[in-house]
Amino acid sequence: MKKIYLIIIVLIIVLVGLYFIFTRCDECSAPVCEDKCGDGECQRVVCQGSECPCAEDINSCPLDCVIQNFKDCVEAGNVIMESYPRQCRTEDGRIFTEDIGNELEKIDLIRIDNPRPNQEIESPILIQGQARGYWFFEASFPVVLVDWDGRIIAQGIAQAKSDWMTEDFVPFEVVLEFEKPEYSNRGVLILQKDNPSGLPENDDALEVPILFK
Repeated sequence: MKKIYLIIIVLIIVLVGLYFIFTRCDECSAPVCEDKCGDGECQRVVCQGSECPCAEDINSCPLDCVIQNFKDCVEAGNVIMESYPRQCRTEDGRIFTEDIGNELEKIDLIRIDNPRPNQEIESPILIQGQARGYWFFEASFPVVLVDWDGRIIAQGIAQAKSDWMTEDFVPFEVVLEFEKPEYSNRGVLILQKDNPSGLPENDDALEVPILFK
């Protein structure tokens, strides 16, 4: 009989010990991630580890996770509607449209096949498309790649791949090499109409937002 009591007492001690280990230990219940709420960036997709940021959402960190643009809307898991440009609709009915630059405005003058708006790129990047013959001068036109602050990080000359002395679309291509900016993964590819006259009224350009991989 004494053995039974002894066993019961031992079990009680073990259970109490386990209770304190799993529910009372402050170190055990402490998060293994780093709280970065308030840094201006919503940490929706995170790594695992003591130095990784804690996952955030609109409830846990409304300061950083307020939906303000198309990218925020998509990362929050909202519905993406079938349209061009793409549109994202939030649960409360707000609609955000993807920034594709001025592609639709210039589509009858110049068209880009690669890279597409918001495509991730890395160096070297082959730029291909088609432009009206009068976009060229002497079978070429300038191309510039800038970072998000507008600083030029690469530039080159696109060359016509067929006779440019026409008003029809003419294929072109150019290869740019660049160093990836350290502080932002966003940039803009600018395809400028060649303007030998130098007159501002003859300037024109296709601006394509891109992402650095």
